[in-house]
Amino acid sequence: MDRRQFITRAGAVSGSAVASSLTLAAPALAQSAPTLRWRMTSSFPNTLDTLFGSSKLFSQTISDLTDGRFTIDVFPAGELVPGLQAFDAVQDGTVEAAHTVLYYYVGKDPTFAIGSSIPFGLNARQQNAWLYNGGGNEAIDAFLSDYGVTAFPAGNTGTQMGGWFRKEINSVADLQGLKMRIAGIAGQVLAPLGVIGQQLAGGDVYPALERGTLDATEFVGPYDDEKLGFYQVAPYYYYPAFWEAGPTVHFVFNKAQMETLPPSYQAAVRTASALCNTRMLADYDVKNSRAIRSLVGKGVKLRPLPQDVLSAAYDSSRKIYADLSASNAKWKAIYDPWNQFRGEIYEWFRVAEYTNDTFAYSQQASGK
Repeated sequence: MDRRQFITRAGAVSGSAVASSLTLAAPALAQSAPTLRWRMTSSFPNTLDTLFGSSKLFSQTISDLTDGRFTIDVFPAGELVPGLQAFDAVQDGTVEAAHTVLYYYVGKDPTFAIGSSIPFGLNARQQNAWLYNGGGNEAIDAFLSDYGVTAFPAGNTGTQMGGWFRKEINSVADLQGLKMRIAGIAGQVLAPLGVIGQQLAGGDVYPALERGTLDATEFVGPYDDEKLGFYQVAPYYYYPAFWEAGPTVHFVFNKAQMETLPPSYQAAVRTASALCNTRMLADYDVKNSRAIRSLVGKGVKLRPLPQDVLSAAYDSSRKIYADLSASNAKWKAIYDPWNQFRGEIYEWFRVAEYTNDTFAYSQQASGK
């Protein structure tokens, strides 16, 4: 065999081997990165572009990270299931995922609230510190596993407003018999003060307030509240929402479905969730600072909650937490370490953050 024949034959064998390896590799690659299409139901209407928009950002990021192989279609509240049934839809397998707030489900167990926000709890930075570095995510995930779901932080609104009231509130006495839309465990805290708490999805609040079925409502903050038009039927806008100093929104997934995902897709879910968690707070900080000026310009009466209301609510919350710790083992298992974390991080924030902020804000307010 001459040299030319040898090279030709060797090239043919080599080419055959490469083709064979590509044939073997292609199915393996396709198997490790399958084409999947999931559905996510939201607890929020699509008119709330920052809240609902977080789920759209999540969906787009997942698609980008997986080269379009893993897509998640997002549906606003009411399109597939009512907004307050988003968690149940994931639990029973109706959809693979939900975009919701865990404190909506305190009717199942009050412990749900700790993963989002409880009265006189953590602000947004402290909440993220607890979730990511204080054992919070692990504790919440262990609790949720009993429901067959897993969840990732999906955003934070920052400290919310205390809400819209049809009449002025000057003291605790003015809360007697007041019908208020209020989410999570906060309604239980305000009940001893005379408030009749009601839980309604966002789209149902304005009509109830307009008809007088509600006397007051809390929702989020200036940006979303202005879009929903609450100022047109309830002129008094109170602050702060002591029950939501830094509420976390979550992406909730059916645990069995999540475990079937390839590791790279699971990593994409974690990465996209973390992006949304950061982005939402940044969006709200900018949009709320503009919207509050707009609302005041429209004649909204901006008021701080009276001190006796805050004090009475604080005492009420501590009693409720003590009672729950004595009667609910799941609550106690998460609340006790959370409360210890709260005490420690409050001490630190009082040293630097509070001192700096208080002085700087006072100087700006005085016109300097």
